[in-house]
Amino acid sequence: MHAETDALLVIDVQNDFCPGGALAVAGGDAVVAPINAMMAEFATVVLTQDWHPADHASFAANHPGAEPFSVTEMPYGAQVLWPVHCVQGTTGAEFHPDLDVARASFTVRKGANPAIDSYSAFFENDRETPTGLDEKLRARGITHLVIAGLATDYCVAYSALDAARLGFTVTVRLDACRGIDLNGSMADALAALVEAGVTLED
Repeated sequence: MHAETDALLVIDVQNDFCPGGALAVAGGDAVVAPINAMMAEFATVVLTQDWHPADHASFAANHPGAEPFSVTEMPYGAQVLWPVHCVQGTTGAEFHPDLDVARASFTVRKGANPAIDSYSAFFENDRETPTGLDEKLRARGITHLVIAGLATDYCVAYSALDAARLGFTVTVRLDACRGIDLNGSMADALAALVEAGVTLED
């Protein structure tokens, strides 16, 4: 068992990010078994869930003429325009059916504000609006986070970088993550994690 001050943070293991989903990560469903095995080692397990309204500003479909995976400028900076995914109440937004959700201590939903995307489990993409996760972890005395899930180079990396910035010790379990790798995003994310002092484990 891990120490009581350790928590497992499971990022966005949802149907739309798994094979057959609207924004499928290659091999996304391969993270389920290792994550389920890890859950038994932690007293605190947190799940995050992308939870978008259908009119979300990060969807290419809501920008006439825009192609999915193109980039636009938002008030908070550059934003990739994604295929419609993880819309509230849809099957695509549900957790992968094999994920052991019963072990979760609580779930954090993100990306519900139609005007701003939210990759990180801690903040929306303005880097300022909190999700409430930090306070919940501190209330439980958590100091070390082990992070797994989807996708390595977006929501996992953003969450890990924010956790490190907030003063948590952070480990990313790469064997229980899969990435999108959009225009070299995987290499960039791993380099940023190392620079931030995040431990990478295979």
